[in-house]
Amino acid sequence: RALYPTSGEFTVVGRLVSLLELGTGFHPELTGRQNILQSARLLGLSEEDVRRRMPAILDFAEIGEFIDRPVKQYSSGMFVRLAFALFAHLDPDVYIVDEALSVGDIFFQQKCFNTFRDLRRRGCTILFVSHDMDAITHLCDRAILLSGGRVASEGDPRAVVHDYFALMGRLAGRGRSEQ
Repeated sequence: RALYPTSGEFTVVGRLVSLLELGTGFHPELTGRQNILQSARLLGLSEEDVRRRMPAILDFAEIGEFIDRPVKQYSSGMFVRLAFALFAHLDPDVYIVDEALSVGDIFFQQKCFNTFRDLRRRGCTILFVSHDMDAITHLCDRAILLSGGRVASEGDPRAVVHDYFALMGRLAGRGRSEQ
């Protein structure tokens, strides 16, 4: 509930977690471990439940000894590793990820994509916002292209990606003709 829509409505049934931008929900002075505990408690998990999940979260994040350092000392990649690992292990019903994986290395991105697939098999709804067209076509069963705040295309991911490239071509053409 840190960010609100500028217009429209939506209804969420179940636990919603969102990885929208680096820094959302984490306190820079707290360690990674402290932020895991605090964030999970704020999302309704008991301390016992969080401690039970902690080994899996730490294993997924792969940030080693940095887990006990303040997150203000983390690189953007380490920050995303920790946030993604935490949220993926909270058993979300709805998981919103907005461009956050673009800072991770290819191996971590693949690990995240595999987690997305596992979450989907368990019935989790994933709202994945990205400019990575390969990720869209491989991860999504439905895509929506927004342009100027409006739906420009929706449906099969491959068709929507085609529409995206066509739109980018038209916009690039307009830019050149106006110069």
